[in-house]
Amino acid sequence: MKAKWWQTAVVYQIYPRSFQDSNGDGIGDLQGIITRLDYLENLGISAIWLSPVYQSPNDDNGYDISDYQNIMTEFGTMEDMDELIKQAEKRNIKIIMDLVVNHTSDEHQWFIESRKGKDNPYRDYYIWRDPVNGRKPNDLRSIFSGSAWEFDEESGQYYLHLFSKKQPDLNWENESVRQEVWDMMNFWLEKGVGGFRMDVIDLIGKIPDQEITGNGPKLHEYLQEMNEKTFGNYDVLTVGETWGATPEIAKLYSNPKRKELSMVFQFEHIGLDQQEGKDKWDTKPLSVNELKKVLSKWQTSLGNEGWNSLFWNNHDLPRIVSRWGNDTTYHKESAKMFAILLHLMKGTPYIYQGEEIGMTNCKITDISEVNDIESINMYKERLAQGYSKEEIIDSINKKGRDNARTPMQWDNSENAGFTTGTPWLRVNPNYKEINVTANLADANSIFYCYKQLIQLRKDNPIIVWGDYVLVEEVPEQVFMYLRKFEGETWAVVANFGDQAVAIQLPEFGQSTRILIANYPRSSVEFSQLELKPYEAFAVKL
Repeated sequence: MKAKWWQTAVVYQIYPRSFQDSNGDGIGDLQGIITRLDYLENLGISAIWLSPVYQSPNDDNGYDISDYQNIMTEFGTMEDMDELIKQAEKRNIKIIMDLVVNHTSDEHQWFIESRKGKDNPYRDYYIWRDPVNGRKPNDLRSIFSGSAWEFDEESGQYYLHLFSKKQPDLNWENESVRQEVWDMMNFWLEKGVGGFRMDVIDLIGKIPDQEITGNGPKLHEYLQEMNEKTFGNYDVLTVGETWGATPEIAKLYSNPKRKELSMVFQFEHIGLDQQEGKDKWDTKPLSVNELKKVLSKWQTSLGNEGWNSLFWNNHDLPRIVSRWGNDTTYHKESAKMFAILLHLMKGTPYIYQGEEIGMTNCKITDISEVNDIESINMYKERLAQGYSKEEIIDSINKKGRDNARTPMQWDNSENAGFTTGTPWLRVNPNYKEINVTANLADANSIFYCYKQLIQLRKDNPIIVWGDYVLVEEVPEQVFMYLRKFEGETWAVVANFGDQAVAIQLPEFGQSTRILIANYPRSSVEFSQLELKPYEAFAVKL
């Protein structure tokens, strides 16, 4: 079976503002990333997904783009970008760009033109509607709270923004818009990028008049056209961010015969600690049984008609070791447990910066310490609804996006070696213990666990191609599965709790072939096995 490079790859996500500052202004930048490429090469990753570095007024941390073919001044220049692509290539690392084409910034030249009036040639690049009975066209809501329609005094019409009002939605029904997007994508492909991560791509087929936002009827037609006109001619990775995807929908995106995308990010497992029918701030304890069910469904239902992505963390999510693990007593053990459980599954794994050294959530005590627009809006909204400050701060500490965005912890010097200036977002105070230098000096660290997992994937086709089978005869807190390929079987076992637990599976016998483990083990006897808190291992049966 001839694999695509991205089927055997491990991708590392960089949030540029928080990775490495090279000039002391407190903001990470492209030259900073270049200085850390040797570290990433040592880890063994094949690609970097770069959160947006395009020119942007930064209303939503770069996801509001004012020029797709220029670099945000804070991050550097196009020359720096070219150098990053070249230096990464020398180390066999590809650069995956973040493609944000559902909307632009209201400071993008197209929107500045569009706003000039109904006769402007760019008017139809965006979604404008007349008032209905003197008010907004309909009840569509913005994901960042409030109405998705903003009134424009000048022309007497409303424009659509599914995110902030500084992020007007593009009109994908307009062929000229699509052509502009293809030209821009080809500009980056010709520079040698390794592909695209596509921001909220499931929204581009929207029909606002019918209040359809996700999975609109023309969505897949647009993606097939995109494939044909741009990346279909290159050997690249494409991954769509699709919050509402089911396995059936995921196959539409990623079945190779349909010529759309390589894979999608689906978020079903991420919502498992959310109360039914409530939003992400209303949490409940994680059910490990539910997690097994959801991950197993995605492991088995795509078959050969699609490809899976594997992730616990990204720039929008809290740190998994704090959320579902134990970031105090069993910090190292639980961080490794999450790594072992995920990286031996079928699909392409994504590591979010700092995950490989066990970075944790960063607790706050007051809203003045928060940078994230989503958390700040929620704070104001919930105060007005009568929630106490303590309750709201507790929610932000559990699920706020700043948890993922605190600067990368490189060493125990001031500001964790991230900057010589004042960091744009405060550094987690635990950087003295949790940092790259300490990880590299400890042969038993979380970093070396990730490095070993990446190497195992490169060396063993069973991880890439093997069938997945959930083992159900174990206690609820134990997640166990098998991988089978060409007569070989591996067992992966993980204890999700901070209590020891016994399992009895005599049919699996004994194994001395330990592939990886987060506690010292020379053999495993399945007929009477006691797992330590957060213990995880993989063995060849």
